[in-house]
Formats: sequence, C-alpha cells, structure tokens
Amino acid sequence: MINKSLIFFSCILLFFSVASVAAGAGEEDRHLRLALFPIPSVLPIFVAEENGYFQELGITIETLPVGSAVERDQLMQAGRIDGMINEISGAAIFNREKSQVKIVAIARSPIGTRPIFRILAAPGSGLTTVKDLAGVPIGISKNTVIEYITNRLMAAGGVEAEAIKYKSVPVLPERLQLLLSGQIKAATLPDPLGASAIQAGAVEIVNDTALAGVSASVVSFSTAALTGKTEAVKQFMVGWDRAVSDLNADPAKYKELMLKKIRVPKNVHDSFSIPPYPRKVVPSRQQWDDVMAWMVDKKLLSSPLAYEDSITSDFLAK
Repeated sequence: MINKSLIFFSCILLFFSVASVAAGAGEEDRHLRLALFPIPSVLPIFVAEENGYFQELGITIETLPVGSAVERDQLMQAGRIDGMINEISGAAIFNREKSQVKIVAIARSPIGTRPIFRILAAPGSGLTTVKDLAGVPIGISKNTVIEYITNRLMAAGGVEAEAIKYKSVPVLPERLQLLLSGQIKAATLPDPLGASAIQAGAVEIVNDTALAGVSASVVSFSTAALTGKTEAVKQFMVGWDRAVSDLNADPAKYKELMLKKIRVPKNVHDSFSIPPYPRKVVPSRQQWDDVMAWMVDKKLLSSPLAYEDSITSDFLAK
C-alpha cells in the first residue's frame, strides 16, 4: 500500500512538473525581445505598445534600447534578441556563412517627399549639384547602407565610380558637426539628422526619394525565432501593421510619442513630422540583387546570397 501511494504521488509530482515546464515554454514562445535604435523606423513598435495591440494579441514584446547599430548586431549575434530593425545589407552580413536572420517586412522606405537619407553640402561650400561632388570626400560610415545609398545616388547623378570619394566618419553626431563646421564639405545623413543639418544651414544636394527602390529599413528576425516562435512573430506583424495604419491615418497624434522615443535634434522638434510608412511589403528581388552586386563589388561577400534564404513574405499581416 505504501509503495502504491509513493507511486501515485510520484506520478502527481511528475504531472505538475511537466505541466509547469510546458506552461513556461508556451509563455516563452510568445515573448519576443527586440533591439531598437532610436530612429523613425522603429516608431510603429512603440505605437502598437501604447495602443495595447501586443497585449490584445497575446504576446509580450521586450524592447532593448541600443546606442548603435554595432551594439544591436552584437546582441543578435549573441542570441540575446529575437528581432531588430536593420537594413538589407545588414541582414546579408549575418547570412554570409549560413542563414541566421530573415527579413520579414520593409519597416520604412522613402515615400512621397519624405526621404530616409540625404547627401548634404556644408554651409557656404558652394556645392549645389551631384556633379559638384565629383572628387569631394563625402562623410559616411564605411561598408554600411549609408555608403551603398551614397554610391547609388552619386552614380545616378552622373558621377563616375573613380570620382566618388569618401571620408570615414562612423559616429553620426560627429559627422553632422564636421559638416556644419565645414571640416568636411559633404556628408550623407539619415533623417531626422539630415533635416536638422538643413535647418542649421547645410545644403541638400540629393536624397533617396530620387532613386526608387534603393533605400529601405527592414524588420528582421532570427531564423531561430521564426521557427521556435512562429505564432508570436506573426502576431507581432499584425500589431505592427495596425500601428502603421494608425500612424499613416493620424501622424500628428503620435508626435509627442515620437519625440519621447526617437532621437530628434532640438532644432527640428517642431518642424520634423512623422513620415509615412509602407504596409505589408518585403524588399523586391531587384532590390536584393542590387545590394548583392554592391556587396560583392566591395568584397563584403564572396558571391551573391540567395533571395529566398534571407527574405520571406510568410509573416506579413494578412
């Protein structure tokens, strides 16, 4: 009788132990960690959070603020986050040896008159056209999306490859200050820093609205998250799309939230408005192939990566 009782209680303990582990696994499956750099591309996440969409959808989103793209990428490499907002070339870097991340949506692209990146000339430099920049070192961060965009905008403006010159200034605020002080004659900056530079006297030469399909920030998740937390990622993208719909319908409503969550220079607090966002779209094969061509030319990749290994439309909100 004692033995039977022991067996009975052992079974009960085992049952609750297994149930507890299963419950814990289920909870974890609906918990996503994202590293966010304070740029306009990440704003839909904060809107979805404020409006309670993620909670309604039964998922928990943990946001980790990061001070640089390098810090964000290190967190992904270490497996400490599930997702991030980055760029096409950044996703490709992760996938050089094997598929580690996949792009599931375009987060932001130039729409209408609202660019992501601008090539600017220093105040008083006398530079006004793309061709004026032939042979002029342009402040960029090397081997990044900023160099890629600069290269494509310069080439589209008729500047020969050998006449496109760069000056490596990886830290964005430093690049802005060197431009405004005239220590560099030109620089490529993302908005809202680009808008801030114009407000402070810099001259816009060209921006990425001039070249369709070249510029985009993207939503990327680790392949581990896409297979292990599939439903959570799908629900995240539903919440993301609802937030984008809200932002596009009434951007002014979220201006205060943007100023709280996004790094906007003080001189454009009043004038910089929330840009429009694309909905339910992934980078095209043509976009991917162009980035691949640039990366192979730069020797960042030995050969082009397959589109399907790095981009999927399976997680777009229905």
